[in-house]
Amino acid sequence: MATCPRGCAPALRFCQKLNRLKTLDDDMMATSLKRCLSTLDLTLMGVGGMVGSGLYVLTGTVAKDIAGPAVFISFLFAGIASLLAAFCYAEFGARIPKTGSAYMFTYVSVGEIWAFLIGWNVILENMIGGAAVARAWSGYLDSIFNHAIQNFTETHIIQMNVSFLAHYPDILAAGILIVAMFFISFGVQVSSYLNHIFSIISMVVIAFILVFGFTLADPANWSQKEGGFAPFGLSGILAGSATCFYAFVGFDVIASSSEEAKNPQKAVPIATAISLGLAATAYILVSTVLTLMVPWHTLDPNSALADAFFRRGYSWAGVIVAIGSICGMNTALLCNLFSLPRIVYAMAEDGLFFSIFARVNPITKVPVIAILVFGFLMATMALIFDLEALVQFLSIGTLLAYTFVAASVIVLRFQPEKTSFKGTPSTSPNPTAEPASAPSESQTITEDSGELKQYESFSDKLQLVERQTTRERRGVGQLKAFCEPYLGRLLGDNEPGEVVAFCVLTVIISSVSFCVVLEFGSRQLHLPFWSFTMLLVIFSLAFVVSLALIWIHEPQTKSKTFQVPLVPLTPGASIFINVFLMMKLSSLTWIRFTVWIAIGLCVYFGYGIWHSKEGKRELQPKDMAARYVVLPSSSLVETVQSVQPDRQVDAAHHINPDTDSTAEERMEKR
Repeated sequence: MATCPRGCAPALRFCQKLNRLKTLDDDMMATSLKRCLSTLDLTLMGVGGMVGSGLYVLTGTVAKDIAGPAVFISFLFAGIASLLAAFCYAEFGARIPKTGSAYMFTYVSVGEIWAFLIGWNVILENMIGGAAVARAWSGYLDSIFNHAIQNFTETHIIQMNVSFLAHYPDILAAGILIVAMFFISFGVQVSSYLNHIFSIISMVVIAFILVFGFTLADPANWSQKEGGFAPFGLSGILAGSATCFYAFVGFDVIASSSEEAKNPQKAVPIATAISLGLAATAYILVSTVLTLMVPWHTLDPNSALADAFFRRGYSWAGVIVAIGSICGMNTALLCNLFSLPRIVYAMAEDGLFFSIFARVNPITKVPVIAILVFGFLMATMALIFDLEALVQFLSIGTLLAYTFVAASVIVLRFQPEKTSFKGTPSTSPNPTAEPASAPSESQTITEDSGELKQYESFSDKLQLVERQTTRERRGVGQLKAFCEPYLGRLLGDNEPGEVVAFCVLTVIISSVSFCVVLEFGSRQLHLPFWSFTMLLVIFSLAFVVSLALIWIHEPQTKSKTFQVPLVPLTPGASIFINVFLMMKLSSLTWIRFTVWIAIGLCVYFGYGIWHSKEGKRELQPKDMAARYVVLPSSSLVETVQSVQPDRQVDAAHHINPDTDSTAEERMEKR
């Protein structure tokens, strides 16, 4: 503040409000929800969230219109890309076992307004995802009965001729959502049992598809006569990967459920790895079987698997596949309905969203009001919007959440640990800071062990700082020892983790710039070849140099929970892939996204910023613990005393005579 003009102080305080971090409780396992989910429960939830409508609908669509028989390579690439994001979610879910998923992770490491916007987009993502699955569920069942439901609705009920709405209200899709919503409101165990039943049936049907499908496989369907293995070339495979990527987005239900897991530190990483592996294997093998059973260009995108068995003369097998598809879509539906109210609950619990949604039913231990309100909103969307309009808007919120979670992993990994004393959080001091030399402000006592203890006398608190005089390893967030002689003058004076945070921002900006030039440079922007190449080189160098600067800082190494391997390379690659896929989205999707963000900002500045619990915590007087030393009988004893600060007195310049005294006077009284 000393270097800041007086007029900019309010603006600085306002920015600090927007970027304040969430304070976590000492007991990370404490919750008002019910911890009852095992590793198996979380694994089946993850499988159910990923292996749903994508397996039975997306495989046929991508194979016929985008990639051809090479669709399984698209799923392989998409699975690898999803694994990078899944690593980041697994680390946070194990380290911070709180509901809220990407919202909570961003709030802990990046800042409040960014966390709100991520949560706001995840809410929309889950609403659209649930409505889209319900629409796909209804359309799949309707196609089996030769579109009898659609024809009856358009003929006898209503037909909507509005450009941005569906051709007819899908009463069946809305009805299945309402039924599922009531089952979800009965409690997490009921939701888990239903998911177990549907997931097991779906996996049995998938095993049947693979065994029976490979017996009907005909390699001639991949021959040049039928169009070849990769009729759309490498560009088709990559475009298919961008579409197939969204088949794996359901794994975040595991992180959302971490607050209800019995042992989240072990269960979340294991469940994430197993469920993603099972889902990727299922997608790769099923897409391979599908294109070997019938020629890829003859597939029915609406019900490709069931139609393939019907066309091969096994109608009974087509019925079994149809049953499996309904069960698979039910699991995806349950996972969306399960995740959505818990994210709303987490935001309301922090004061950033309306407090009514933070109420938990004392019997079922679930946020019933959030389930009912957003369940009905989801059913309304499924009733009036068609599947295509819903899916177009689904992807952007997911990719944005993935990007922020990956960035949060890097920031938190190179951030010094925050310790707390009697529940009051405080940031660990700079381990390289020299003790003050003025005897009136600090005094030091040296023990035979070589430790340096320091206490500083202030008007309302005394803080004891301990550090080793010699260190074999530098502190977290500081330059590594071998880089100190070369970069110490340039980067050494910054606070621990400050350079890393700046480099993470540079990674995101360089990724966006590189992808914008790559995607739009030669066509929309009409850049000459030399400038196109130069910009790509500059932004790629900025990306690589930023990752290198992050790497030369000391990370946190001691952790009892799962950690993402190869940081910052793994989350950096995840950021780049997510940004690249976002650039592939249509302009209409970006316009809708901008409108939704504007609505979210109105909610935040109209309600969230005023009711934030972190903001209220800053305004409330805190019980501060004064830590100082006394020397009875020549032995060093540490004493702790509670000190109540005076609200009306400036702590930096005055002393409250009723509750405060100098350090020497208090030592004499003891």
